[in-house]
Amino acid sequence: MPTRVLNAATVEQTVRQDIVKRERHREKRTQMPFALTTTVHRPFVDMLAATRAALADQGFGILTEIDIQATLKAKLDVDVAPQVILGACRPPLAHAALQLEPSVGLLLPCNVVVRSLDDDTTVVEALDPTILVSLTQNDALSSVADEAGRRLAAALDTVTHAPADS
Repeated sequence: MPTRVLNAATVEQTVRQDIVKRERHREKRTQMPFALTTTVHRPFVDMLAATRAALADQGFGILTEIDIQATLKAKLDVDVAPQVILGACRPPLAHAALQLEPSVGLLLPCNVVVRSLDDDTTVVEALDPTILVSLTQNDALSSVADEAGRRLAAALDTVTHAPADS
């Protein structure tokens, strides 16, 4: 089988085409099977602050914060829309999950993504904690995952319905 050589421009063009295809497909979907999602007609910066506050109100602390836009600019010199991954943790839930399944630490903390679609529209997504049960095949995690899911859904509900000036 011949080896295919790709240059950076070809790879970048292929990646961009793939992203456009996925975004078009995602716009048609109302729910991803692995995520809790809301789209809000508010600017990214406002939604990032509102998401942090809503998570805190539900007892989540932010352990990690990854600025995808800044990282990709610094490492690859590419421009992407603003996007931040918040690593949210509610210690009692994390402790309970680790007691039931020590390897669940691979799936912690709860990732919450705040992503700009345009100047006035932002998507907030959280990995659905019930995925922990299916990935580990440990039904004992169900109550912890359900509680985390309720709290994450409440946080997303808060940012969805918050007044624009809060």
